[in-house]
Amino acid sequence: MSGASPTSIERRAEELDSLDAILPFDRRDHLAAQLTEEDVATLKHLAKEGMGDNTLRALTSDLGYLEAWAALATGAPLPWPAPEALLLKFVAHHLWDPVERADNPDHGIPVEVEAGLRAQGLLRVGGPHAPDTVRRRLTSWSILTRWRGQTGAFSAPSLKSALRLAVRAAPRQRRRKSKKAVTGDVLAKLLSTCAGDRLVDLRDRALLLTAFASGGRRRSEIASLRIEDLIDEEPVRQNPADKDSSLLPCLTINLGRTKTTTADDDAHVVLIGRPVMVLKQWLTAARIDSGPLFRRIDQWGNIDRRALTPQSVNLILKGRCKQAGLDPEAFSAHGLRSGYLTEAANRGIPLPEAMQQSLHKSVTQAASYYNNAERKNGRAARLVI
Repeated sequence: MSGASPTSIERRAEELDSLDAILPFDRRDHLAAQLTEEDVATLKHLAKEGMGDNTLRALTSDLGYLEAWAALATGAPLPWPAPEALLLKFVAHHLWDPVERADNPDHGIPVEVEAGLRAQGLLRVGGPHAPDTVRRRLTSWSILTRWRGQTGAFSAPSLKSALRLAVRAAPRQRRRKSKKAVTGDVLAKLLSTCAGDRLVDLRDRALLLTAFASGGRRRSEIASLRIEDLIDEEPVRQNPADKDSSLLPCLTINLGRTKTTTADDDAHVVLIGRPVMVLKQWLTAARIDSGPLFRRIDQWGNIDRRALTPQSVNLILKGRCKQAGLDPEAFSAHGLRSGYLTEAANRGIPLPEAMQQSLHKSVTQAASYYNNAERKNGRAARLVI
């Protein structure tokens, strides 16, 4: 925060370094400059209490944003608990009407606050925030308030009304996390770009195959995988109905707590055949026998001991898209998840069976990919051709 001595920032950076398995290491110094001593103490307490890594990572990111926004918008650190007026200011700064702003520059986020957030790399959107992003940050704010033993005005009727009216005044079309799905044909093109024997090729090939074949895992789940999560299983038949068919290697991946599971769930998926062989080829070449599965590799071929960040997983996919002659802007790591279900639908795999591997909890969400595939392959859209 502003006014903090370099010594206090360095001390917070060292404290955050103890959470390097959860927080992106390359953002440690940046977060240390944004967060207060109390913020870091709260995060360490949450980690000690066993809060899920993904949840803690999201809370930290949101907290860093909130502190930076408060400093720019009010000239002071984020107050605990936050007054109702500050919560309403947050909504007004992030959910606004572009048409109204064109006529009234004072509408929405102030120019100096916007410029400050962009300078810190915290604001990238060109218009108002997505309502879901605003709601998530308010939820994180509320959770952190409760963990500090305080109560806030997050249930105030005025806040609920402001959110409802702001969303209605500036409706946004829901955008897919990835414009295009990474289906089987797209995956084949990406794999062709990493068919070499360099360590980076072995890693990216294993990463893409593991992420896709394990049900379209989220980038955060792939980044957090460790070799201790892998369990070798007995080989299985290529055709379960034919006892004479060839045997394929098989392993189980324990995912632990994911976005759609609880601490009591034993979330795991099965990997069979080529993905298993490619993954083991990478681990052998990289001499990884413990710790993170997928790691950063520098330009000289040295392998880092730390895991890739979720953002790195996304950048790897986009980089391979560019090499394959595909538009990187049309794809993101989430395309592996949507692509897995789309490919399953195209191959006639029953939805419940696909959901066992993808671990989707919402049948409605998973079925949307099947509905799209069926519409394109069905007769209803071909009445006039």
